[in-house]
Amino acid sequence: MNAATATAEGFWGHSPEVPLDLVDLTDAQAAGIVARLRDRTTGAFAEAAALTGYCSHPIRLQGTSTTIDAATGEVLSQFSSADAPLATLYRACGNRRESVCPACSRVYARDTFEMIRAGLLGGKTVPDTVADNPLVFATLTAPSFGHVHGTGGKRGGGRCRPHGTGVCPHGRPRSCTAQHSDTDPLVGGPLCEACYDWHSAVVWQWHAPELWRRFTIALRRQVADRLGVPESALRDVASVQFAKVAEYQVRGLVHFHALIRLDGPDGPGSPAPLDGKTLAQAAKDAARSVVVTAPPVDGGDVPRLLRFGKQLDVRCVRSGVPDNDDGTDDLRPEQVAGYLAKYSTKGTGTDPSAPRPHHQRLIRTCRWLAERARTACRGLAGPDPEDDDGCLCGQCADSPYRLLTKWAHMLGFRGHFSSKSRRYSIPLGRLRRARARFQKLKADADRDGTPMDTADLENRLLADDEDTTLVIGHWTYAGTGWTNPGDKALADAAAARAREYAQWKARTRGGEVPITPAA
Repeated sequence: MNAATATAEGFWGHSPEVPLDLVDLTDAQAAGIVARLRDRTTGAFAEAAALTGYCSHPIRLQGTSTTIDAATGEVLSQFSSADAPLATLYRACGNRRESVCPACSRVYARDTFEMIRAGLLGGKTVPDTVADNPLVFATLTAPSFGHVHGTGGKRGGGRCRPHGTGVCPHGRPRSCTAQHSDTDPLVGGPLCEACYDWHSAVVWQWHAPELWRRFTIALRRQVADRLGVPESALRDVASVQFAKVAEYQVRGLVHFHALIRLDGPDGPGSPAPLDGKTLAQAAKDAARSVVVTAPPVDGGDVPRLLRFGKQLDVRCVRSGVPDNDDGTDDLRPEQVAGYLAKYSTKGTGTDPSAPRPHHQRLIRTCRWLAERARTACRGLAGPDPEDDDGCLCGQCADSPYRLLTKWAHMLGFRGHFSSKSRRYSIPLGRLRRARARFQKLKADADRDGTPMDTADLENRLLADDEDTTLVIGHWTYAGTGWTNPGDKALADAAAARAREYAQWKARTRGGEVPITPAA
């Protein structure tokens, strides 16, 4: 949809009379924009920014590349960063987190949405018959490590914790009648910091990926048990496929949201031997059975039995039974795909400029436990810690907790935010390769002045055949981010306008999906 059509149909943002929203500019950003106007490089910047999709922190490269026909050895084209806008090749950072780069996170969300949607309804190399198979939406939560402040919700009448009684062993009340807003830094933090089990919270977060792995194993065992076959023979009668994303709660711990699909033995879309309600119960039983024994951090610590939280939510999205109402909770497949795509771009919720106090405490706890793990052999009965602050036994380096410092900024979570089983849907990498192929076809069409051949375009973009050209490049890293403070402000404003347009376009199409494709 071009700008003229969008304006004619009501989108307010496509007009010379509607400039970009540049509010709260710093003096440096305003000076940078003025400098672009004075040296007449605004056009070059606009072209460079468009090529990165209005990335907030693009990668700057210097160098050259040569494209060669692999069959004949003919040089097809040459490119130098000196010929690029601003004499530098800018590449999008590709960060998935919306708080870091809104533009790149939209691309990631769009790819995640398409990947999940294909596993729900088919398309993009996935058979359309998957739309007939049982489908379950599961949310696996973290357990409680102590009472925390909240917004109350309907049950609490908007008050934080009005029903608590008495005081804790440290003399603090177990209730809170305040009405917190979502932005209140207290929300998610413990009512009593001394009662809250910070160490166990970090250890649970560290082992959360293992809990998820064991859940997938337990789920397959539950399905096999309901089919009356040993787990080793499950692939002969059924196949369990899933797509999963991790979402941070405001308290700093992750939830796992997953779509689980049951197929028959002949691959995606083949008739499933169980219905959606039976699959949902199998998922519930699997989640409740999973246990991970976490080793102690050091000699002063204890082992921990880690489980998922009691707030388990498993819903049947599609029963997979003909002539039966699909879903038990009024969930539509595309709606769920939108939820998962949205969750995939969320970060920890920690604002670097004003982090919540309990997030800071979790970060400090990660670093403290890592330090203890690095010197686990230095107990109270050992040598004086002032003599040497390192490991004495030479085996502390084997402790997994020594790497907690590396993941402190993620509050101890080290797993994949978005993952899927092998045969759930098309891989994200294949979607990215298809996008690169489309850009190449478009560039070739623009260069030759010929219309792009759109016949069977999707199959050509997603084909497995390898390119017949060889690209030889010599590139060096020149830095990250825009060199002019005003450039980032302009890129972010353009990305925001593109996001508003995409949301408007989704509404005009009658869609209600929370995530809209990137422009």
